[in-house]
Amino acid sequence: MRQIAIGKEGMINSAPAMPVFLIGANVDGRANFMTAAWSGVGCAEPLMLTVPIRHARYTLKGIDENGTLSFCIPPIDLVKETDFCGIASGAKVDKVKACGFKVFYGKTGTAPLIEQCPINIECSVHEKLDLGSHVLVIGKVEEIYAAESCMAEGKPDIDKMSAFIYTATPAREYRTIGKGIARAFSVGKEIKS
Repeated sequence: MRQIAIGKEGMINSAPAMPVFLIGANVDGRANFMTAAWSGVGCAEPLMLTVPIRHARYTLKGIDENGTLSFCIPPIDLVKETDFCGIASGAKVDKVKACGFKVFYGKTGTAPLIEQCPINIECSVHEKLDLGSHVLVIGKVEEIYAAESCMAEGKPDIDKMSAFIYTATPAREYRTIGKGIARAFSVGKEIKS
């Protein structure tokens, strides 16, 4: 395939596909959630997740206030609520009430989790890095909560979770996760070195 230069900004805001999370924090004693697609694993041992958040985001205020946050993986049937959490500010609207979320708390007591989400990951703040337009929040995983209905052989099953992804420009839409195409750490063995 012929390659063309698309500029250093070309891929950052338009990555082909990104996982979708609802990032939770208590702000002034009230649960709040924002939508984030720029998130993922930052370290395996100890397990840490990362999320870049703009300085002005209301959720960041709660993360600073309590030193905790959550990464909730929404199912397809919460796509409207997930989008709403990305376009509305918690400073102006109670997103939990508007979306009908059933909130619960785990070990930290201050990282809100959503009962309707198949996976909820509770974190304490390990570090925050001011990178310019965003603060990179690194959360140390304190506990992971999974809906029993989404488990298979003691592990979360991606097919039962009904999670979805975000695709940026030009589509700017949420998409389902497709079927498997090959076994990881296996199919590559077919290539002889």
